[in-house]
Amino acid sequence: MTLWILSILILASLVLAGFFARWILDNPLGTFEGGVLYRLGQAYVKIVHNLRVHGSDHIPNTSSPGPLIVVANHTAGVDPILIQSALPFPVRWVMAEDMRAPALEWFWKWQGVIFVGKPGSEALGLREALNHLRNGGVIGIFPEGGIERPVRQLLPFYAGLGTLVRRSSAAVLPVLVEGTPQVDPAWASLWRASHSIIRFGPIMRDLSGTPQQITETIRQRFLEWSGWEPNDKPAVIETDGSKPPRSARQRDHADNLSAA
Repeated sequence: MTLWILSILILASLVLAGFFARWILDNPLGTFEGGVLYRLGQAYVKIVHNLRVHGSDHIPNTSSPGPLIVVANHTAGVDPILIQSALPFPVRWVMAEDMRAPALEWFWKWQGVIFVGKPGSEALGLREALNHLRNGGVIGIFPEGGIERPVRQLLPFYAGLGTLVRRSSAAVLPVLVEGTPQVDPAWASLWRASHSIIRFGPIMRDLSGTPQQITETIRQRFLEWSGWEPNDKPAVIETDGSKPPRSARQRDHADNLSAA
């Protein structure tokens, strides 16, 4: 009887281990280490930020939905982590060099973040983003060019978004973020509790016109969808804390896309 019980326990353990391994491997990167961090990230956004997700039915249910651009308003440094936790596919985020906190360098490399803004490298980074789209990848952009202040007011979107859409024929998955910690510097939101919400809207396809027209069309749809007020004041690029914030209009990186 003891041997029979032991055999049942071993079999049950193997079955549970199999389910656990499958659960871990079911992640955007498809690797074990990626799965561990992905599941930890999902637990983090639930526990620390009490994250609620709306509009999940608009998310493509595939690991390879590209070319696709995830476009979101920008409220805090934690935004990309919140959004990625709800997606079944990996997103390579395009970020300003000023936001490159050295302590998170391992995370930037692991996530394949594309940085723009370092003198002499703007076109290189943006060309990398375009090539990723043309190869069927997904990139994420915060087209306001900086942290949204005050919240629930959409800042101008930079024309480079329209250039990427036009040159890659990518679809656009819109995302609204709200309820994140309003702290400085932006990355302090990683360890501040919140009641965050992300909303996914219907995918935008077949966008046409000039880059500026495409960008304005996307922003107008955001305004209509959200019901928020437009705010045409320059955005502020918050940094990793080692440099003072700068106006996004002083250095609008995405306008350099014409050189990419």
